[in-house]
Amino acid sequence: MTAYTHGHHESVLRSHRSRTAQNSAAYLLPHLKPSDRLLDVGAGPGTITADLAELVADVTATEIGPDELALTRATAAERGSQNIAFQVADVHALPFDDDSFDITHAHQVLQHVADPVQALRELARVTKPGGIVAVRDSDYSGFCWWPQVPALDTWLDLYRTAAQANGGEPDAGRRLLSWAHAAGLTEVTATSSTWCYATPAEREWWGGMWAERIVNSAIARQLAGSGLATTAELERISAGWQEWAADADGWISILHGELICRVD
Repeated sequence: MTAYTHGHHESVLRSHRSRTAQNSAAYLLPHLKPSDRLLDVGAGPGTITADLAELVADVTATEIGPDELALTRATAAERGSQNIAFQVADVHALPFDDDSFDITHAHQVLQHVADPVQALRELARVTKPGGIVAVRDSDYSGFCWWPQVPALDTWLDLYRTAAQANGGEPDAGRRLLSWAHAAGLTEVTATSSTWCYATPAEREWWGGMWAERIVNSAIARQLAGSGLATTAELERISAGWQEWAADADGWISILHGELICRVD
């Protein structure tokens, strides 16, 4: 198992709750049918889950623990979703029979797990023949921004160091295809997409969110506790995000890799 780098501070959840099926799973949507049974692994606060539940017959949402799954349940209740089941599960050993689902989906999950190849094998195992395994993950080294604020270079270096120390792979996006091949998946379509933030409102939201996360969330405790960064250094990074957000020329592109894998 790995440690989850982001944690569940409100600043993190604010970011994760902004995710929708349209902005985070557009590559999957054309493949969905109203009759599908869908597994959503690592559902988090459940905003994508609830969107997907409006498009298919039923969804099973999993999370690694009951506290994490409670976040998914809360969103489903708020949205009035009636066709979502909930299950605590480890993606390395899913508690479902072979060929249980038409679609298995994991958004921003493989970058955090100890063995992404085994995770893909498990997703494929519980997917029916002819069904789809769909995964999407960030690629932190592919992030780019303007203007060049030195504190943000420090942020990226520290984030990648922390994620790797936790057993994850922050540059998962570029590795997805190789992981799928290693898992024995052969009919694979690889794509990429980005989130781009450049308007004043978008910069205020993204920059303000990271300005808070880097000093208050789990990664702040990890970096300070391990001696990788001092509190003063984290505060300088926070100020760097605020500087970027306030700049009229501010622009950032967040790269993701995506896979549609058709199961034999």
